[in-house]
Amino acid sequence: MRIGVVYPQTELPTDVHTVHAYARAVEELGYTHILAYDHVLGADPEVHKGWQGPYDIDTPFHEPFVFFGHLAAITRLELVTGIVIAPQRQTALLAKQAAEVDILSEGRFRLGIGVGWNPVEYQALGQDFSQRGRREEEQVALLRRLWTERSVTYEGRFDVVKGAGIAPLPVQRPIPIWLGGRSTAAYRRIGRLADGWFPMVVPGAELDEALAEIASSAAGAGRDPEAIGMEGRAQWGPGGAGDVAKHAERWRNAGCTHLSVNTMNAGLRTLDEHLDALRRAAEALL
Repeated sequence: MRIGVVYPQTELPTDVHTVHAYARAVEELGYTHILAYDHVLGADPEVHKGWQGPYDIDTPFHEPFVFFGHLAAITRLELVTGIVIAPQRQTALLAKQAAEVDILSEGRFRLGIGVGWNPVEYQALGQDFSQRGRREEEQVALLRRLWTERSVTYEGRFDVVKGAGIAPLPVQRPIPIWLGGRSTAAYRRIGRLADGWFPMVVPGAELDEALAEIASSAAGAGRDPEAIGMEGRAQWGPGGAGDVAKHAERWRNAGCTHLSVNTMNAGLRTLDEHLDALRRAAEALL
């Protein structure tokens, strides 16, 4: 099981020195990858009365492709989007940006995508929130073609490409696509299409049900369910490294191929506090 970290971007200063210090420390501690969340826009609660989302207009998010393009130059960590909200983006541009990060990182990139939850963001980016699941499914096939073919002709419900392609192509052909989501429809998409997935549940009955749905869908599509990776998340909390180690063991027993240690929302206030938690977690896990 490969063990990485979630970049706590909503809680750290956004300056480049913090980014450098965090990434280099994580690599020195022996973690294998760094995972970042994505939001282009945050909603203003003063305008959207009764806003209930976990993030708003004041929550900082780095743009993941620019962010990872920078990190590719200073670290050998695998770079993982967990997730990019694909259906609110132009598919061809998404393919181009992902290919560039894969090139700059020499093939150390994993593209996690999902459908998101924020209709305010979809509206501002000119996409239909109600069609996001259908659009994501179409995007997966087109992304893989754009990463592996010199010239693509494709006519779908949401995208049309006529005799065009991206250059240069990525190192990985295709780049691994991992999916998020917590619904029967999402699990069926994962089984049919994904190289891996990010569970939004913890090990137990709900995870077992999700795995069964994914396996059934994969088998129906002629795919090997065992070939689909799974990345769990171990949250830093009051129990510290001991609890992280217990969570990791539960994920390992559930068949996880990857795990991320998450120090966000743990009451840590500074870069040093986040890194100290990751040091203690590394001592327990690595």
